[in-house]
Amino acid sequence: MAEPGASPLPPTPSARSPLFRAEHFVWLTARVLEQRLFAHHFLHGGADPVETALDAYRNDDGGYGHALDPDLRGPVSQPLHAARALHVLDALGRCGGQRVERMCRYLSSVSGGDGAVAAVLPSQRGYPSTPSVPVRDDPPSDLMATGPVVGLLHRNEVWHAWLFRATDFCWRAVDSLDTSCPHEVRAAAAFLEAVPDRPRAQAAADRLGRLVRARGLAVLDPDDGPVDERADRRDATPGAAGHDRAERLFPYDYAHTPASLARGWFTDDEMARSLDHLAAAQQEDGGWPVRGRGWAPGTTLESRPGTTIEALRTLRAHGRAIG
Repeated sequence: MAEPGASPLPPTPSARSPLFRAEHFVWLTARVLEQRLFAHHFLHGGADPVETALDAYRNDDGGYGHALDPDLRGPVSQPLHAARALHVLDALGRCGGQRVERMCRYLSSVSGGDGAVAAVLPSQRGYPSTPSVPVRDDPPSDLMATGPVVGLLHRNEVWHAWLFRATDFCWRAVDSLDTSCPHEVRAAAAFLEAVPDRPRAQAAADRLGRLVRARGLAVLDPDDGPVDERADRRDATPGAAGHDRAERLFPYDYAHTPASLARGWFTDDEMARSLDHLAAAQQEDGGWPVRGRGWAPGTTLESRPGTTIEALRTLRAHGRAIG
């Protein structure tokens, strides 16, 4: 029994609940950052320890490295690491201040003339990284790398000179999408979630929703078989953000919450089936699997706790009981 005046203990998830099983998996396998994130999201843990853990990945240039994104090893800053850091800060409600100002300066310094960032910069060469993200001397501007970052910054009302150019790039990229890959559409949707011009964003989201359905870019019936077996392998070229372009996504991948713009792309039954599929994907060890081709055992293990946290957050956001 707690002493009088002591802080109440966090509720204990029921044994064998999805949350209980995931907690065991996280304590067993996760890095300190994901342990702290799990505690923050599900066990009333504070935000300060998460920020402290995130600081270990920060570099002097304002960017992030040191395998914050497990698919990119080595110490050098990369835009994909910055995107991961912003996602963490957004989840904490702390996506602002000097830390984010420095990150915007870093992103500005590595962006092209159009304001966009590439997924991976040439500085990655010489360090291990997933083969699905080729290291090029002159990497192209990339909506998959730029869109989610710009969307998160707008969501948190961050203003920086670079953001104006990056926003213009994203609008041009989104408006030009006609035959696309699922991850590109998801990046476009992430941009549209919070960009200030809401009528334009809604119109663009409606058009993308029609594209997703017409092109079969979402798995609407998970019982048809494994996603990768149903994907059109003719499109199996590397994705700039480390994804197989042929991999189709589920409705919950586009609509992480009921308030997402992409929620209107799917019927209630389609959304429910996809969430059933997500819930059933929890593995015997309590974690969720990482989709796509694993390229090194250690990176797959490091990625799974983050994937597990996101699966639980998505299920909870849509009203599913997790324990």
